[in-house]
Amino acid sequence: MTTLQAAGAIATAHNFWLGVGAYLLPTFPIAYAWHLGVFAPAYEALGIYRPDPIIPFGFASMLIQGIVFSWAYPRLFPGRGGGILKPGLVYGLALAILSWSFTTLAVAAKNIMTSVPTYIELETGFTLLQFLIVGPMIALAHRN
Repeated sequence: MTTLQAAGAIATAHNFWLGVGAYLLPTFPIAYAWHLGVFAPAYEALGIYRPDPIIPFGFASMLIQGIVFSWAYPRLFPGRGGGILKPGLVYGLALAILSWSFTTLAVAAKNIMTSVPTYIELETGFTLLQFLIVGPMIALAHRN
């Protein structure tokens, strides 16, 4: 391995962990404020969540997602150059669609709740906000 290859591996590892942080740092507070603060009464009225959420499980889920999403970004956008906003928004949209399919549609399909449309509206808003922020931040973490 040449010095250049070693430096690239270090930069890649550094960018990878920055990408994980770029996912976790906005996602955790947005999710906490959205689900357990601002819209807590609406979620409580839906009757689908436990009254005492297990925060470490939620954080562990976010950590796994952050690892996968940060790992995937440079592989899906290898020729991105220094672009941040456009590839970040495209990546965010792709992640939002994927996430929405299993955090909104699948949950609505499987769980008893008082209003499926209300749940879909709440989770769609959360998902769009989350990935509008997270997509460009991951792109920024992986900039060349």
